[in-house]
Amino acid sequence: MKIKQIILAGLAILSSPAALSATQTLDLTNAPVGYASLLFFTLAYCLVMGEEFLHLHKSKPVLLAAGLIWLMIGCVLKQQGQTEIAQAAIEHNLLEYSKLLLFLLVAMTYINAMEERRLFDALQSWMVSRGFGYRTLFWLTGILSFVISPIADNLTTALLMCAVVMKVAGNNSKFINLACINIVVAANAGGAFSPFGDITTLMVWQTGLVNFSEFLTLFFPSLVNYLIPALIMSLFVPKTQPNTINEYIELKRGARRIVLLFLLTIATAVGFHAVMHFPPVIGMMMGLAYLQFFAYFLRRTLASSLAKKTRQAIANNDEAALRRIGYVVPFNVFKRISDAEWDTLLFFYGVVMCVGGLNLLGYLDLVSEIMYSQWNPVSANIMVGALSAIVDNIPVMFAVLTMEPEMSLGNWLLVTLTAGVGGSMLSIGSAAGVALMGASRGKYTFFGHLKWAPVIALGYAAGIMVHLHLNSQLF
Repeated sequence: MKIKQIILAGLAILSSPAALSATQTLDLTNAPVGYASLLFFTLAYCLVMGEEFLHLHKSKPVLLAAGLIWLMIGCVLKQQGQTEIAQAAIEHNLLEYSKLLLFLLVAMTYINAMEERRLFDALQSWMVSRGFGYRTLFWLTGILSFVISPIADNLTTALLMCAVVMKVAGNNSKFINLACINIVVAANAGGAFSPFGDITTLMVWQTGLVNFSEFLTLFFPSLVNYLIPALIMSLFVPKTQPNTINEYIELKRGARRIVLLFLLTIATAVGFHAVMHFPPVIGMMMGLAYLQFFAYFLRRTLASSLAKKTRQAIANNDEAALRRIGYVVPFNVFKRISDAEWDTLLFFYGVVMCVGGLNLLGYLDLVSEIMYSQWNPVSANIMVGALSAIVDNIPVMFAVLTMEPEMSLGNWLLVTLTAGVGGSMLSIGSAAGVALMGASRGKYTFFGHLKWAPVIALGYAAGIMVHLHLNSQLF
C-alpha cells in the first residue's frame, strides 16, 4: 500500500502551475481514463529518457501523449455534458505555458545574439590565452554559475556557461558532459538562496512565507550541495589543456551593449515581478523590445560603421580586416529567435499539458492527503526534492504552495532548498538541465547525467543535513 501511495504521490505532484490553478478537479483516478492517461504519460517519459539511444527528439513523445490524454478526457466529459471543465483547464494550461515559452524564448534570443556577436568566441580566446586546462575550466565555469545565478537566474546562467564550455571544449564530449553537470548543479544550488535565483524561490518570497534576508540562511547548505559533487567529479576531469588554436577574436559591433541590455532585461523582469506583482515574462518581453530597437540602430548605422572601419583598415594596410568587412551582414533579431532550441520549448509544452491532464483527473488531491497529512513535514519536503528530479521544480513548488500545508519557517526553507537543488539529480529535473541538453547538441545527455546521480544525491543529502543542523532553531 505504501508503494502505491508513493507512486501516486510522485505522479500527482508533477502537476503544472496552470493545472493547479484550474477551478475544478475530477475524481477519475480509478477510472479507465485515469489508468490510460498514466500509462501514456509513463511511456512518453520512458521514450524521453531513451533519447540518447533512440535518437528521437524528446518533444515528440510528450506532445503525442498530451494529445491522447486530453482527447480521452474530452470524450469522457462530453458524454457527461461537462466539456466546460476541460476547456477551463486547457485555457489555464495554455496561459501558464505561454508565460514559460515567452520567457525562455527571450532568454534564448539574447544568448543567440551574444553568440552571433562572437562574445563567447572572445571569452574562449581569453581562457585559452590564459593557459587554463580542463580542470581549471571545470572549476571556473562551476564557480561562476554558483555566483551569477543568485543575481540573474539559474537557467540564464547555465545557458551562458554552457555556451562557454561548448566553445572551449571543442569535440571533447566527456569533458562537456561533466562540465554541464557541474554547471547545472552549481546554477541550481546558487539559485536556491536568493529570491532572484530561481522562480521557485521567487514564488515563496512573493507569498510572504519567507523574508528576503531569511533566504540567506540557505547559503551554506547550497554551497555544500554544490561542492561535494564538484570535488568528486573534478577527480575525473583530465589535467590536459583544450586542443584549441589561440587566436585573436574581434567582437562584432554592439556585443558589449547587448550584454548590458540583457542585464537590463533581467532587472526589468525582476522589477515587474517584485514591484508590480506581474509575471516576469512581461519584463522579459519588454527586454526583447530593447534588443529589437538596438538591432534597428545597428542596421541604420551599418553603412557608416563599415565605411569608418574600411578607412582604418586601408590606413593600416590590414588585408585581414578588409576581408572581414566584406563578410559583414546586418544583425537580424528574428534570425536569433528562429535559432532558439524549439525541441526544448515544445518539450515543456508536452509536459505541462500531460501533467495538467493528470491533475484534472484528481491526482493532486491524492498527493495533498498523502504527503502533508500522513507524512512528517521534513520527510515530505525531502520527497518533494526527489520528485523535482523527475520534472521541472517550478510545478513541484507551485503544488506545495497550492496545498498550503502548516509548516515552520525551517520547513519552508527546507522545501525551498530541496525543490531548488533536487532537480539537479536528473537532467530533466530542472529548466537548466533540460535547456542544456538542447544547447550541448547531444554531448550532455540524460544518461550521461544519470551516471553521476549518486554523487549528486550525496551532495543533496549533505545540504539537507547542514540545513537541519545550522538552522535547527527555525523548526
